[in-house]
Amino acid sequence: MKVVIIGAGPAGLTAAVEFVRKSKAEVWVLESDEQVGGISKTINFKGNRMDIGGHRFFSKSDVVMNWWNEIMPIQSVDSTEFISYQNKKRTVKAVNPALNDSDAVMLIRERLSRIFFLRTFFHYPLKLNFETLGKLGFLRALRILHSYIKARIYPIKNEVSLEDFLINRFGKELFFTFFKDYTEKVWGVSCKEISAEWGAQRIKKLSISKAVWHAMRQALKPVKNDIQQKSIETSLIEKFLYPKFGPGQLWDLVAKEFIERGGNLIMNASAKQIQLMGNVCHSVMYEKDGETIELMADFVVSTMPIKDLYKAFSGSPIPPAIFNLSQGLQYRDFITVGVLISKFSIENKDGTKSTSLKDNWIYIQERDVRVGRLQIFNNWSPYMVENQDTIWLGMEYFCNEGDDLWNMNNAEMQNFAISELEKIGLIERKDVIESHVVKVPKTYPAYFGVYDQFDTLKEHLNSISNLFLIGRNGMHKYNNQDHSMLTAMEAVSNILSGRMNKDNIWAVNTEEEYHEEK
Repeated sequence: MKVVIIGAGPAGLTAAVEFVRKSKAEVWVLESDEQVGGISKTINFKGNRMDIGGHRFFSKSDVVMNWWNEIMPIQSVDSTEFISYQNKKRTVKAVNPALNDSDAVMLIRERLSRIFFLRTFFHYPLKLNFETLGKLGFLRALRILHSYIKARIYPIKNEVSLEDFLINRFGKELFFTFFKDYTEKVWGVSCKEISAEWGAQRIKKLSISKAVWHAMRQALKPVKNDIQQKSIETSLIEKFLYPKFGPGQLWDLVAKEFIERGGNLIMNASAKQIQLMGNVCHSVMYEKDGETIELMADFVVSTMPIKDLYKAFSGSPIPPAIFNLSQGLQYRDFITVGVLISKFSIENKDGTKSTSLKDNWIYIQERDVRVGRLQIFNNWSPYMVENQDTIWLGMEYFCNEGDDLWNMNNAEMQNFAISELEKIGLIERKDVIESHVVKVPKTYPAYFGVYDQFDTLKEHLNSISNLFLIGRNGMHKYNNQDHSMLTAMEAVSNILSGRMNKDNIWAVNTEEEYHEEK
């Protein structure tokens, strides 16, 4: 059996390793980039490592958690151990003695994320305490409470848009205060144009009542120190795992295992044509170093964007209406500007200045800047930064390929990002050491445009008997990393068992409960 997998991100590599672990299949993985990991890769800029988006390694799936920890066992670490590691005076002591001084370990990290709004910080998820109410002001806090009660008594009965979804769970006032502007900054369209399905997949069951109940329970009876935190809503988790040198470290190890088990990984290889014979994928043609090579395939597993997949189909004709529909799918693109600084310079109310922050990431809610989120990579893992006397930031911009942000050259984008940090009062330009720009197209599959007709595309793709779609872009589905991996596992299971129905793959992350729990 010969399997061709398009894409070496989390879904593609999970499928690849599952195949070589569980079968004698001949497996080929084609990756168009020079690095594996997809958007979970880690960019290394002069020893400072950048995570594209910030990837928490957390799942309510035991299968996924165990899968990760088989590759990278858990290790705890503190600053003293880190300094010793830097100085090479002693090795970092791992929880698993068999690891000795191995770097292939997961750190347990405490989560802190906040919203920066009105030039001050609010906890996220929001904590409805006196500090928050004081920052919002009495009248606005009263309006938030009133609109939330109204939403609970008179909910919008037919949730069509993301705006409907959010108002039903948080009330209109809180929606307009904290959700509307940020969400529209991310997607570039009104919340009224985004399907409610996005909220069902990303926010799931979170609401004000859930957040309040969680805060009360933590105050009265803290949840036991369990990294899986199965009793906690995903958006409220307080601990997560993180590879010592960023998410790309794990996927590099997965790729290494795949190759050692006999798999074929071709880098800088773009899949250009997928030859169809009726409802069967006959072969995949890829281009590398100017040469076009054809791979015959019994099964094709694709993680490439569906829009590009349809462009690659050749041989048996695609119905024009289906092809045109596929080309109407929309995406949101992503720019990260890494900014290395010597310190923060944040004016406090008492006139003092804060020079450091403990957040993993901060949502920038301010309307007068375009940056959407700020990662502080030191706080994801101290090993992400070359020099611990510096702070390595990731400024995240959501854009469309070809717009004004995307078309800025690197120097313009760096200057623009630094100016925005200075404008909102987080840094002074004199404290910037250097910066770096990374652009990633088609990062977020969009739930607007022709998305309401997506089932038509899904039906056509499912009819191609030996084609299996997995992962975020492969399924045009805003999956987390663990969901993408689960779609890969389901696809491999189907192929090895001869089960050609693909409903179980599409069912991952469609219910409020995780698929494997249901």
